[in-house]
Order: sequence, then C-alpha cells, then structure tokens
Amino acid sequence: MEFKEKQSIYIQIADYISEQILLGFWPPGERIPSVRDLAASLEVNPNTVVRTYEFLQAKNIISSQRGIGYSAAENAIDLIQADRRERFLETELPEFFKTMYLLNISLEDLRTRYAKFVAVEYPSTT
Repeated sequence: MEFKEKQSIYIQIADYISEQILLGFWPPGERIPSVRDLAASLEVNPNTVVRTYEFLQAKNIISSQRGIGYSAAENAIDLIQADRRERFLETELPEFFKTMYLLNISLEDLRTRYAKFVAVEYPSTT
C-alpha cells in the first residue's frame, strides 16, 4: 500500500479496512487480519495498526473478542457507508463540483463516464 503524505497513516489504513469490508473481502461478523498480519502485509509498524483498530472500534465498525481477534461488526457496512458518504458530501463533492464547473463538464458527461467506470471496475455488479 502506498501512503499519502497529507493524511495520517492510521486513517489511510482505516479507509483500506473499510473498503475491504465494503467490497465483501472481510464480511461483517467474520475475522479480519490480526494486528501483526496486517502490519506485515502493509509494511507498517504494528503500533500503527493497533491505533487504526482502536479508531475503528471507537466508531463501532470492528470489535475485539478476547482469544479470537478482531471482526467486522454486523452493521459495519451501514456505519462505513454513512461515515464515508458524509465525508464525501462535505469535503470532496464541493471541490468536485467546482472542477466540473470550471472545466465545463456536464452531468451527462459524468453519467457516461461513471457507467463506463462501473462496467470496467465492477463488472459483476452490472
């Protein structure tokens, strides 16, 4: 995983974990990788993953069971979608609209490109 400089690594890892849950790779109710396993696969310090897991636990997206490990909460998908939707609508969408306006990109252009994106990136859902 390549990390961006403008955002804390633990937040980027939380976004990665959330994406894995949304994509169904780590379904709700099932175990997610241990701190050590995830740290090794992402090539980060285990303490960073601990911080990420604590952050996600505080948001009730994951939970820990002694002796079993961490798992995605049953309602993790709803919680993640609500959080990410709010973040997108409040921070990213206004900048996106500004760019669309400045470059004279129509909603029809956007609709066409979005359809192509979904067909290529997520063909099993169309």
